[in-house]
Amino acid sequence: MPKPKKTWGYSPARDPKAAASDATKAEVERKANELIETALTAKHVQPPPKEPKFNYVTGLSTKWHGRYFYFVATYACPGPNAISPTFEVNFARLEHTALGRFNLAYMRHTEKWHELFAGLTLGECLKAIKDDPWFQP
Repeated sequence: MPKPKKTWGYSPARDPKAAASDATKAEVERKANELIETALTAKHVQPPPKEPKFNYVTGLSTKWHGRYFYFVATYACPGPNAISPTFEVNFARLEHTALGRFNLAYMRHTEKWHELFAGLTLGECLKAIKDDPWFQP
């Protein structure tokens, strides 16, 4: 049986305009940190248990990496065999796209990002992170 012929396909480059400006980054970071302080911390960060056996959330934060903005949960490892006392896990990701919109994804148990929403405004993304059960640390 003969080998199939190789063909070329069009693969568009990333949109160079999708990089977030410094003003956009500052606004996203300000509003996300406000959401963390007003709603998410009270909902997900609890005082440590009296006799901790399992990992628990000790804090929430945010960070930019390229055109992605991450919500990060910091966990404490109370066990005597813990490799480190704490570790961080990204639990929500906003991807800045053209026209000032964002794609919203969550981290699956398979350690892969799964995009749930595309083309949302910042307000819609923050509301989804606050209310949607997919975006829990």
